Amino acid sequence: MSNSMYDRKLPVNYESWLLLDANPVPGGLASTDVTPEGFLFDVGGHVVFSHYKYFDDALNEALPSRDDWLEHQRVCYVRFRGQWVPYPFQNNIAALEKEEQALCMEGIIDAALEARVRSPTDKPANFDEWNQRNVGLRLTEIFMRPYNFKVWAIPTTEMNASWVGERVASPDIKLLARNVIIGKVAPGWGPNATFRFPTNGGTGGIWTAVAKTLPAKRTRFGEHSSVIHIDADSKTVQLKDVRYNNLVNTMALDTLASVMRDTKLAEMCKSLRYSSTNVIGVGIRGARPDRIGDKCWLYFVADDCPFYRATIFSNYSPNNQPAAFRKLPTLRLANGEKAKTSTPQQGPYWSIMLEVSESACKPVDQKTIVNECISQLIVNDMVRADDEIVSIYSRRFDHGYPTPSLKRDAALEEALPYLKSKDILSRGRFGAWTYEVGNQDHSFMQGVEAIDNIYNGGAELTLNYPDLVNRRANTERRLPGF
Repeated sequence: MSNSMYDRKLPVNYESWLLLDANPVPGGLASTDVTPEGFLFDVGGHVVFSHYKYFDDALNEALPSRDDWLEHQRVCYVRFRGQWVPYPFQNNIAALEKEEQALCMEGIIDAALEARVRSPTDKPANFDEWNQRNVGLRLTEIFMRPYNFKVWAIPTTEMNASWVGERVASPDIKLLARNVIIGKVAPGWGPNATFRFPTNGGTGGIWTAVAKTLPAKRTRFGEHSSVIHIDADSKTVQLKDVRYNNLVNTMALDTLASVMRDTKLAEMCKSLRYSSTNVIGVGIRGARPDRIGDKCWLYFVADDCPFYRATIFSNYSPNNQPAAFRKLPTLRLANGEKAKTSTPQQGPYWSIMLEVSESACKPVDQKTIVNECISQLIVNDMVRADDEIVSIYSRRFDHGYPTPSLKRDAALEEALPYLKSKDILSRGRFGAWTYEVGNQDHSFMQGVEAIDNIYNGGAELTLNYPDLVNRRANTERRLPGF
């Protein structure tokens, strides 16, 4: 995570700033790792879609050529009881068996009838109740509740519903009933129904390119940029005593409290919750199977499957895996057996990236998680038992998802103004701890708007009005002075 310092005493020429990032490369949770065998894996399932023209302009400036980007239509499914149900699940119950269709429709109709007599002031107490009100009890039981626990590693009863916005599809009952009757699949939904991906370097390649557009003297990456201590009273960052007038922080709030040695802030952050993310990547020799086809990412509901999402990462770019002529030895077969030969062989190659959430109420055994994941790839017909695995990637990220827990909003209403009173704007995925505006475009624009607020008093729309920015069309977005 990075920390950026800005000095208001100098003329407002946007040259009086310094960006510090403890990571050796730009990107944070949107960076990309490369295995020794040459397979690329993002540090999470990222795609590029945008709510802001300003964000698009910045990316296009960094990667200006048409050859720098690949355009994709999202092809997404949910694995449910041994079948692939088109995403979003709640819009495609037509794909389920007839008895299940009936149960789901009954629940949705009951929810709609209850909504007609409910007072507008009667808000759902938590995310579980929101689900029951919007998709009915049956869909909540068979999908929403178990799947979201796998993602968030926290029961849905312990999450608020203020974050939902465009993140969760609410079914159109008339359209849903019609699709059930005629057996029709619903069209794509959501802001990422189409997305683009960099041709080279994975998602991290974007931010490496963006960083190159900045003056080298104003950026520092690597361990020498790690912040040891922040003294908010003297406005000093202990590195080599970097001073600041205004600080834009993107460290996680709980980490910031520790770095500041601020017991008051730490107390405010005690009720904030988060989950850790384990990313497992598997590189496989052979042509991509027809059964995988052009799938992008896949969701998994079953309890016995450790990963909640699988991304066919080789489908995003042909450069996410080694060239076919590259010779690699087989590490193991998918079923765990040794390969017949240790002699390196040529490709082609393809890859799968898996995500496993972790928390105190959903522990993960680091010693067995890779083998468990590969075993479930076989069970779910993603790979064959005798497929040759040539690369295995595994990395755990302590702060993976900022959980929209029941007490989150109250904690942020204290912590963020408290930091602002010390001329610290805490922004970004974990700096502001607001998942609903925690995507790449949101986090980027939180930084842009924070700087405009410091220099020009501009409004911070993304942080303060998440529903507005998520619903607005992607039109011109220019801030004063930019």
